[in-house]
Order: sequence, then structure tokens, then C-alpha cells
Amino acid sequence: MASFEAMSREDSDEAYVLGMCDEVLGEVGQQGHRFDWLLGDPGTTGRQVKLPVDSYWPGHQLVVEYRELQHDQPVPIFDKPEILTISGVHRGEQRALYDARRDIDIPAHGLRLVVMRPADLDADGRGRLRRTRESDLQVVRNLLARASDEDRVTDAFRCWLIAEGWTPVTPTDKWTDIEALRGDERLVGEAKGRTKEKGVDADIAYGQLLRRMTDESPTTRYALIVPTSSVKAAERVPAAVRRLLRVDLYEVGDDDTVSHRAS
Repeated sequence: MASFEAMSREDSDEAYVLGMCDEVLGEVGQQGHRFDWLLGDPGTTGRQVKLPVDSYWPGHQLVVEYRELQHDQPVPIFDKPEILTISGVHRGEQRALYDARRDIDIPAHGLRLVVMRPADLDADGRGRLRRTRESDLQVVRNLLARASDEDRVTDAFRCWLIAEGWTPVTPTDKWTDIEALRGDERLVGEAKGRTKEKGVDADIAYGQLLRRMTDESPTTRYALIVPTSSVKAAERVPAAVRRLLRVDLYEVGDDDTVSHRAS
């Protein structure tokens, strides 16, 4: 997070980048926000400190992390390899552990995470930004834009799951779009976004779900999550068949509302 040269936080590259994010999003982010569930390793007393994120925009359910060079390569002045942290490793290794924790826990709690680095922008070889604002601003716009409508559908469904008492977890199968737990229940989901080939994509999604049906437990269910425009294509598989396969169909509207299509 810190810059290579001594400077105030307001003048740092991080502040410069986050300010452009505010501009693009039309909302002032909560810099240094700490979530109750994003925790560091326990200290000698067992206490766990809440880890800060660089900035959080509640209205967009978005977190941005600006990771300078020390997050990706050894930098002795930051890593202090001769000093061990509460995690039993030096600061560089702990930073990597906590970055990985953010990468997993933030999306698992229904939030979108965007990671930006100096290499994404106009930077010199030491990671300092040249601050070519017009081109940097366009890069930020591109990075903040959703990669696809499938991302929108997945994000909306993840938020809905949390509101319904589910806990999103890292999928057992890396190709699974979303997996969540609620008590003894487990849900494995495949999401699709808007597409011109609605029927083909729905058929592919059912096939992907079939390959993931490795758990015979009745408490495990499978979900196909589609935008409103693809509901009819997804409903070509009869409701009775979906019930036998333990597949639930969910619709994500254009306003990101989620509804369970009865089978």
C-alpha cells in the first residue's frame, strides 16, 4: 500500500488511483474500510485484527486493492526479513498471505474485488506512476467495467445467497462458478449471462452441471442461474427432470433481483 518515497497518503499513488475510481464510480469510496469477517492471524492473546482494504464502495458492492511492487516481488525495506510477524513469517510473506485471504474472502462475501497494479497504468520500472491522467483514467474505467454479463449474474446471485443465509465458499471444482453452504446444505451453481445463443448456452450449462454431480447426498443441490432473457431456453428441460436431478433454476433480472423459478 505504501509508496516507495516518503509522502503523505493524500499524495500517494494509491490515493491517486482510488481518486480516479471515485470519479468513475460516482461514489466516494471508504478508504481503509475494515470488515468484521476479514481478519488477520491471531496474536499471542488470540486477538485477531480486522484487515483493511484499500477502498470499498457500498453502493457498487465493490472493493479495489491497489497493489504496488512489494505485493508481487521481494522488497527488503518493506519485507524486513529479519523480523517475524505474528504469522511466524516475515512481512513480505505475511503480506502475500493476507492478499490471498482478501482474494478469497471478499468475493466469498458477495463483493466484487478488482486488483490494480502499477503495470496496469503508466508506471516506470520502479513502479512509480507517471500520472498520465487521461490514459490512466481510461485504464481505470476498463478495469472497473464488468468483464461480462455473466459476472453481473454471478455477483447478483452471490449477494442473494448471502441474504438468504448461505455462505459462499471457494468451489471444490475450480471450474464451478459458485458454491455455497447453509447448515448441512450445499449448493453448486453454474451461471450464464446474456447471449445470442440462449439455447446452446443453456444446454452447455446443464452439461456442465451434470459433470459436477459427484455428490449423491440429497442435501446437495445444483443451480442454473440465468438472466431473464434466457429463462425460456433454460425451461426447455422439463421441471420434472430438473427435480430428479436436484437442479434449481434461478432468474436474475435486469435490475439484479433474483427469483427462484419453481419446478
